[in-house]
Amino acid sequence: MAERVAGPEIQRLIQLLARLPGLGPRSARRAALHLIRKREELLGPLADAMQVARERIVVCSACGNVDTSDPCTVCRDPRRDPGLLVVVETVADLWALERAGAIRARYHVLGGTLSPLDGVGPKELNIESLVARVAEDKIGEVILAVNATVDGQTTAHYITDLLAHLDVKITRLAHGVPVGGELDYLDDGTLAAAIRSRTTF
Repeated sequence: MAERVAGPEIQRLIQLLARLPGLGPRSARRAALHLIRKREELLGPLADAMQVARERIVVCSACGNVDTSDPCTVCRDPRRDPGLLVVVETVADLWALERAGAIRARYHVLGGTLSPLDGVGPKELNIESLVARVAEDKIGEVILAVNATVDGQTTAHYITDLLAHLDVKITRLAHGVPVGGELDYLDDGTLAAAIRSRTTF
């Protein structure tokens, strides 16, 4: 319908918005109309912020977080326990744990999980750099904060085997995280309780 009443520029805006997670074509049309109506307050500042983000956002070479500096803000924070490393699947999971404020540790973002059916093996993930980091940085405890899915647990077991030769304690989140659940969708209280009740893997 929008293609009949709107020019190609507006149609392109709707198509791009529809690619965002949680936005289908209908939601994208509503979002586009709202942005257009609030052109001065929202559309201009949003376009500027996206341009700055495009130019300045980098992936942290130490942990895999995204920030405007490398190393990132988390890695540069001197208040964090340097011997405690939380391994997460994605940056969204890192942000979810930070939002909960349950732990002052450093992180390592894997970039996904092992999934042979999808062609994701160890080389596609940041596993090799994790092992090197644990050995070189004298990490005392690795917390495997991966999702409670089949792929997440497979990845956790694989990492545990790789780290077995190192003198490091390996723990995982408590079972307060529901099976099949994803960290980014959990409330802060559940995340905080899960991190406090972590168990040896």
